[in-house]
Amino acid sequence: MTKKFEVALIIDPGSPYDRRIVRGVAEYVHRVRREWSIYVEEDLIDRLPDLQAWGGDGILANLDDERIAAAVMSLGIPVIGIGGGYGFYEHHPEIPYVRTDNRAIARLGAKYLLNLGFRRFAFCNEPLTKFNGWAKERADAFADVIREAGFPCDVFTGRHSPAKQWRQAQASLQEWLAKLPTPIGVMACHDGRARHVLQACRTLGLRVPDDVAILGVDNDDLMCELTRPPLSSIEQGALRVGFEAAAMLDQLMQGNELTQPQLSVPPEQVVTRQSTDVTAVADPDVAEALEFIRLNACKPIHVSDVLDLARMSRSTLEARFRESIGRTIHAEIRRIQLEEAQRLLITTNIPIKEVVQRVGISSVQYFNSVVRNATGQTPGEIRKRALR
Repeated sequence: MTKKFEVALIIDPGSPYDRRIVRGVAEYVHRVRREWSIYVEEDLIDRLPDLQAWGGDGILANLDDERIAAAVMSLGIPVIGIGGGYGFYEHHPEIPYVRTDNRAIARLGAKYLLNLGFRRFAFCNEPLTKFNGWAKERADAFADVIREAGFPCDVFTGRHSPAKQWRQAQASLQEWLAKLPTPIGVMACHDGRARHVLQACRTLGLRVPDDVAILGVDNDDLMCELTRPPLSSIEQGALRVGFEAAAMLDQLMQGNELTQPQLSVPPEQVVTRQSTDVTAVADPDVAEALEFIRLNACKPIHVSDVLDLARMSRSTLEARFRESIGRTIHAEIRRIQLEEAQRLLITTNIPIKEVVQRVGISSVQYFNSVVRNATGQTPGEIRKRALR
């Protein structure tokens, strides 16, 4: 018989990251069929319950706030930390902890903007504190990838907190944006900061995405769809953070030791919306061909279809592709197909045979070979890792 446990989740309801973590916890409880009575404390330290009197069995808590950490770590019951990896946890790395992989998030965003054809890049950060070192991680990793690709990267931090000094913060952001060359691809440290960039662009008369393509992090569906234009964003794997944290807490409450007490979860995917829906290459013929490939690669199409659209010889168009994006026509078609294949493998459970059909590759055997050559893993290994 499954033992019943009382579990407290101490999270920030205003954070889309934390809300997705809660969904991940719920998924674990449902999938593994645990009998958990879950208490959700949404107001954090301001209304933190008397945990000594509560008498529960385990806690999942955001340990970025030292006051919360102090309250939960003194109870003598299993605690799993979640958060950005800074604050209290930074000085107590022995605590079981699950976090997102911030450098992988930034690398994914940088490669995404590079693949759109941009040659100018910037990262919009926020004023740094002892709690948001994750933002600096993302900024540094993004700039590293861009510079390794041979392009400059401008990083903005700002001096004012937008929550407290909105006008001054936006004025500083506008001043920075006005000096950037366009077209440019901009990644922000999270969706809220990306919305600040979008608002500043609107004030300055900069077109999004034609002049400035904007990419956020968190994929808060509601807020991303409310912006004009809708905001592209990275789904950073918070659902899996919640799932893995719940699994670790379950092990501790069952009296077992953890084989991996610290876990860093990679991002899932970029969710493209209108704020980056652009092909930023100077050659209009190549831009038209790239847009055609992006929309039709999985139907499938072949190099001959692109040549028919462009109405020029293969040697001429191939040379212009290499000059504009550093890839051949076939390589670009295959890149789009592989991107969609990985998305389907990671985010759905449809059979691999159907994935092959959906991305327009000729056979399962060839698909396995293409995926392995590109990623170092088979399609089955990619799926197993995502569903672990």
